[in-house]
Amino acid sequence: MIKLIESFNPQRRLASAIGWVVFFIILAAAVAGANLAAKGAAERARADAERLLAQFTTQIRHAIDTALTTRLSVLKSTAAQISVDQAGHDASLRQNLHLIALQAQFPEFRWLGIADKDGHLLATHPGSQAKSVADFAWFQKGRQAPFVGHADQFPLLEEASVTLAPGTQGFVMAVPIVQLSGGLIGVLGAALPWEWLEAEENTLLRQLESRRSLELLIARADEKVLLGPSEWLGRSLGHDADLSEDGQYVIGRNLIAPLSQQGLGWVVILREAADTALARAKLAQHTIFRVVFLAGLICAIAVVFVTQDLLKRLVVLDEEAQAVRQGALENVTVPAGADEISRIGATLANLLSHLQQEKHGLATLNAELDARVAARTARIERLADESRHAAITRERLRLARELHDTLGHSLMALLTQIRLIRKLWDRLDPAELRAELAQAEEVAASGLAEARAAITQMRHNSVRDDGLGAALRQLLARFRERTGLAATLDADIQAGGLADERAETVFRIAEEALKNVERHANANAVHINLGWIEPPDAAWMHWDPDNCPRVRIEISDDGVGFDPTVPCPGHYGLRGIEEQAELIEASFELHSQPGAGTRIVLEFDA
Repeated sequence: MIKLIESFNPQRRLASAIGWVVFFIILAAAVAGANLAAKGAAERARADAERLLAQFTTQIRHAIDTALTTRLSVLKSTAAQISVDQAGHDASLRQNLHLIALQAQFPEFRWLGIADKDGHLLATHPGSQAKSVADFAWFQKGRQAPFVGHADQFPLLEEASVTLAPGTQGFVMAVPIVQLSGGLIGVLGAALPWEWLEAEENTLLRQLESRRSLELLIARADEKVLLGPSEWLGRSLGHDADLSEDGQYVIGRNLIAPLSQQGLGWVVILREAADTALARAKLAQHTIFRVVFLAGLICAIAVVFVTQDLLKRLVVLDEEAQAVRQGALENVTVPAGADEISRIGATLANLLSHLQQEKHGLATLNAELDARVAARTARIERLADESRHAAITRERLRLARELHDTLGHSLMALLTQIRLIRKLWDRLDPAELRAELAQAEEVAASGLAEARAAITQMRHNSVRDDGLGAALRQLLARFRERTGLAATLDADIQAGGLADERAETVFRIAEEALKNVERHANANAVHINLGWIEPPDAAWMHWDPDNCPRVRIEISDDGVGFDPTVPCPGHYGLRGIEEQAELIEASFELHSQPGAGTRIVLEFDA
């Protein structure tokens, strides 16, 4: 089992590597082919689904118009019967009977009423307290011709007891009642609730396609949605309405514009979930991928076994080369044949023969070198001890400067605070005492943070890793975050790329200078300029140490400044900067005066 696994390891078998390459090429082709096939199938499936849904929407629109036309025809027939019975003595009773019979046969009518030509209500079912409808738009339109309108646009009655009050979804119908001679007798009005049409459309939707899960949206001619999912009710189907909801649905809508339709004009939209509509396309994609994937896997396995048989001589050559490396053999056997494997074996055997000769020569030379190395080792160890002592001394000076800049100031401030609390202990009230102790705690925390920052800076050397320019940018970024002052850096590429011991010292000097600015300068801005100074063009013809390229760093602020000639007992920051400048043999200049800021200039050979 282990040998079988190793035979398919591309890191140990060239044949396996070739087989895996073939497998992944076929796999990539399978994915690309499946995606292309799925894309084409999805486009065709989407087009077919949209075409089918558009046909369904046309049927639904016709069904709506047919249902409303049928109810309007029923009202026309009833109006004709009322006109015939109008001449009888019991006309009022017959009018009520007509309304009762009409609602019994068509219970979807929510309200029925008969008004004379002047708008006075003669009969209603169910009953109503209203006396006149002369001022209502539906009555005026019904006097002229059969009429169908939306209830929220054509209020039926003002009574709260009537179901289709203003703003209610539904339909209002009206037909004129005309004598046989042609004279107008009155108007027959009716109200249809929206629930009736919604039930009709749900029944038709189930009959259209029982296997599909469809969503129906119906809007008026002004594109206001009357029927559909709750989140779409009342919305407008304008140009910015995303009916597909980012491709989650396939959309079909009636192609005839509402203004071009007869009747009220409708916008009918059917939506089907894209996962359902495009299921066949996804199935085709998965099928193609599985078939090509299995074919690629079979080809890869076949390639592995065929290639292994072709590379048997190369395997033997590899085993002999490993034995030479382990010392079990001194040379390899040249494989038979005239192909690349045979030529590689001959070349390898020739190289190993020369290497064996050189090995014996090197053994003699090594014996001589060992004697020389032993003699010089003692001298190097003595020099290393002296170098370590000098490095320890420099490190002690640097640690002294770091401790002075961090713990020295903080501990002095903390000691002063503690002495003040001890002297004023009996005079301070508890609130003042807590305030003084809080300030002392803040000073101690600040000193601890500075000490940790100094230790972190000692342990992590960003100058050697990133270069002087990048380290100075990080330093200024921390300075800006800590103080809020404006801090900028101008550095050219050559000077910013320094990453040796001198660059570390320059970084320490800049760090100390920024600490002095933060503590004493009361400045608004700090600027560091790091530049590379080239010697004159003709200087290379006559070598002179004074004409070497030099690095110049200038640190300036716009603070209060000071008089450098006045001694400052207890402050060793500037002295520490001078000492560090001497370590790298750099010139040091300090320019400052009260009210004019401070500027420090260093120059040293590149």
